[in-house]
Amino acid sequence: MTTTTLLPSCTAFDGHRRLASGPLATVALAVRQAAGDAMPGAILIFDDATGRSIDLDLRGTADEIRARYAPPSGDAAGAAGEPAGAGEQRGRGRPKLGVVSREVTLLPRHWEWLAAQPGGASVALRKLVEDARRTHAAADRLRDAQARAYHFMSAMAGDLPGFEEAARALYANDQARFAELIAGWPDDVRDHALALALARGELPPSTEDC
Repeated sequence: MTTTTLLPSCTAFDGHRRLASGPLATVALAVRQAAGDAMPGAILIFDDATGRSIDLDLRGTADEIRARYAPPSGDAAGAAGEPAGAGEQRGRGRPKLGVVSREVTLLPRHWEWLAAQPGGASVALRKLVEDARRTHAAADRLRDAQARAYHFMSAMAGDLPGFEEAARALYANDQARFAELIAGWPDDVRDHALALALARGELPPSTEDC
């Protein structure tokens, strides 16, 4: 079983029923509307990039909530990430690559090897990182998908039949067994756990810091 469907930014559950999925503003408004009819603590919101539960600020009017969780516009995001004076015409020279300077601690033999590489230590380190990212990309995506699904399952299905066996199948990458073990779970919980476990493509940025 495979899927390339991109997941929304977050998903809200009222008990075992999926209440809303989508951008933060959309889900926040849906949760606010439903909160009056729900039992205290019954509604949980999950960041689909991590599978962890998050809190949303539901204070204010609907327009204030939309503004609070509106995605940054392209122009605003670009302006925010551009250093002062960047709008001025740059002179000749090497293009700005957006590199960040940080301390790296290595053994002397590592520095000797890096210094001997074409372009010097910085270029060699960047190449090593990019090569590692390409080599381990599939394994990284699998690990992220397993962690997302497990975090969600722990919060929503920890008391459901077959949870421990399903978690073992998840981390064994036994997709057929995993699907079989959670088949009897509430429909929305089962479907969302499957979506998180099987999504191996790009996901929206995490909402944990919002």
